[in-house]
Amino acid sequence: MSRVTDLAGKTLGQIARDAQFAIPDDLSRHKGWVGSLFEHVLGCDAGSQAIQDFSALGIELKTLPLDAHGQPKESTFVCTVNAAGSESGQWQDSWVRKKLSNVLWVPIEADNRIALADRFVGMGWIWQPTAEQEAMLRQDWEELMELIALGEQNALTAEYGQYLQIRPKAANSRVMARASDIDGESILLNPRGFYLRTSFTRQLLEAATISSLGS
Repeated sequence: MSRVTDLAGKTLGQIARDAQFAIPDDLSRHKGWVGSLFEHVLGCDAGSQAIQDFSALGIELKTLPLDAHGQPKESTFVCTVNAAGSESGQWQDSWVRKKLSNVLWVPIEADNRIALADRFVGMGWIWQPTAEQEAMLRQDWEELMELIALGEQNALTAEYGQYLQIRPKAANSRVMARASDIDGESILLNPRGFYLRTSFTRQLLEAATISSLGS
């Protein structure tokens, strides 16, 4: 957290230059650049392994892009969906729950009118779900996984889920992954991922802001 505090109030350009991290002109062809920068400067050690970003601490890193009004700009990716339905076991053993059990959030300006290097970083915070939040996430996850287990992936849209949703997760619509339909037949679908809705991350941001003002 001392590292996180040191980064708050700096621009992405300052942080990248201090870390000797190449800065692209924009994110159109470098969508994962911001996350990679913070993984580098904060010392994440997971790499491409299926573990939390800070493996020894069991903490996941999530950057939170904010619009011109200081609100979450887009839904937050959690992890990929196993289209074959083999993840449809128990919530307590799910990868979604593990990913969201302990999260370091780092808010970042994401107004497209501001040059990437000039965007400021806010004060990060560590979040753990309350009992009520976890209950809602669990309910969403169980409903979504039930549809997958029943082979109804084609019926899944971003409209399902109050806090947690499933959306396509691929570079383009031509990328396909193998799944099973309602009859158990093998089909090809666009890869999908679990995402947190902006309505949920807005709640987390507001709670963190209130907490920081009161401390």
